[in-house]
Order: sequence, then structure tokens, then C-alpha cells
Amino acid sequence: MARKVKKKKSGIRVFVAFLLMLVIAAFVYKGIITLGSHHISKEEYGDRTTTVPPSEIEPDHSVSISSSSDKLNSTNAILICLKDQTTLMQKNSEEKIYPASLTKMMTAIVAIENLTNLQKEIQLTHYTFNGLYSANASMAGFQPGEKVRAIDLLYGVMLPSGAEACIGLADEIAGSEKDFVKMMNQKAADLGMGNTHFENTTGLHDENHYTTVKDLSILLSYALQNDTFREVFTSSRHSTQPTNKHPGGITFYNTMFEKLTNKNIIGGEILGGKTGYTDEAGLCLASLASVDNQEYIFISAGAKGSLYSEQFNITDAIAVYSSIGKK
Repeated sequence: MARKVKKKKSGIRVFVAFLLMLVIAAFVYKGIITLGSHHISKEEYGDRTTTVPPSEIEPDHSVSISSSSDKLNSTNAILICLKDQTTLMQKNSEEKIYPASLTKMMTAIVAIENLTNLQKEIQLTHYTFNGLYSANASMAGFQPGEKVRAIDLLYGVMLPSGAEACIGLADEIAGSEKDFVKMMNQKAADLGMGNTHFENTTGLHDENHYTTVKDLSILLSYALQNDTFREVFTSSRHSTQPTNKHPGGITFYNTMFEKLTNKNIIGGEILGGKTGYTDEAGLCLASLASVDNQEYIFISAGAKGSLYSEQFNITDAIAVYSSIGKK
């Protein structure tokens, strides 16, 4: 009798153990399924962590980027993710600056939007060049009396930063630089560039010609949506069609790419840019880069130096873009 009881108790223990194994197996299986369908992100709240679905996880751009602003040579700067317009880093971004030749981004986009035929020949006159040489303005290399296609003038504006190309386009579109500048200021207002005012098309210094790097980021973000502007902005060189003054055409080189020995950065490359400089503005740069298949723009101004020194505006851009790739 005692043996039967013992056997019965032993059978119960085996059955209970079997049930426990089934329960444990069920929990393990559920855990595997849960891990397979969720991305695990640790968000610290005291000692707790939570599981967050992939759609709720936002990339943290600030870890290594925000600290880089303190190390910049530029006194003013802003870094924007082009896709969602997120500001990833800024330094005195709403402080008044002089834009120098970054002005020509506005000159170019206003011209593009008001030219019906980019192949049209535009004749530059002696009036086009008035005051430019004495002001030591940067020039593309065109001559008085030269007939130039509108698209070649646009490249002349953006790549070698040619002041005569700016005036030529302004005269053709608005009849005078003064009236074209009114169009530039209206465009700035339309875009919400509330701290910007232009006095000329070239960026030559004027106390009443000012902006902020934040406003310039608004401008560049908008302009890059235009295919013609983007093509010009990202070109490292361009050769014009033959003209009556240059039978072999003129080849322009982007002033940024001329100084940039290697456009590759950590995780991507610098795609395009526009430099600027006056004594009052310092070294300036508006640039576009792709890092980890995401596009960013970086605008900077106020870096010490000159056209003949180390280009601290460009080294700042390389450092900031590389900090994204290091994340």
C-alpha cells in the first residue's frame, strides 16, 4: 500500500514539473516574438528602461554636434537637416552679419525664377562694369560688349562669384540693379527672412546690407529645391559657350572646391557650396553635404582670415559635417 502511495506522489511531481516546463517555454517564446517585433531603446527614468517601437525612435543628432559649435572659427553658424529642417547646431544664428558674396545665392534664385529662357544671350555693357573694379569686386572674366547666355551668367555668379554677371542679370531682368534689389528684398520677405535687407546684388559691403545665418539657411533650403539652382550650386566647374569676346569660352571653377583638397568627409561628401569674404564679413560659407545618405546644409560667417590665409570657413564645415559621421 505504501508503495502505491509513493508511486502516486511521484507521478504528481512529474506532472507538475511538466506543467512548469510548458509555462516557462510559453514565456520564452513570447519574449522571442516581442524582441523580434520591437527595437530596444533604453530611455533612462531612474533605474527603469522602456521598449520603444522603431517608429517612435528619433535619431539623436546633438551628442557630438552641439559641442562642436564652441570649437568653430566662425562667430556665427547653423547646421540644418535638409529633409525635416531640424536645427542640429547653431552659434549666434540670429545675430546680424554681413553676408558678403553669400548674397549671390539670392541674386541667382531670383534671376532663375524670372528668366523665361536660360539660353537667351544677354549683352554686357560698359555700364555693367561701372564701379566694380574700383570696389575690388570679384569678377568672372567677362568683358564689356560680350554677349553671354543667361545660364552662363548664372554660373558666373555662383562659381567664380562674378559681380559683372550679377549686374548683367539684374539689368536684363529688372532694368537696373536697384530695381532688381527690390525683387530680392521682396523674395526675402516672402520666405520669412525677417532679419535680412539687401542693398546690392553682389554683397559688396554696405552697413544696410545684412542678414543672419538662420535667414541664409532659409534661403538656401528654398533655393536647393530648384533644379537649376541645385545644379549650379553643386558644380565644381563650368565652361561657357563661345562668345564674341571669348571664342573658346571661359572655364569657371567653384571657389570652395578650389580650396577644398578633398570633398570626402566621414560618412559622405561635401556636394556644393558658395564662399564669401569682405573685411567686415570675414570668411563666410554656405554649403551642402550628404552624410549617411542624409543631406545637410551648414552656413557660417565671421571666421578670421582672408582670401590668402587658411580658409577657416571651409575647415569649420569639414569639422561639423564630420561630427555627424562620427555619431
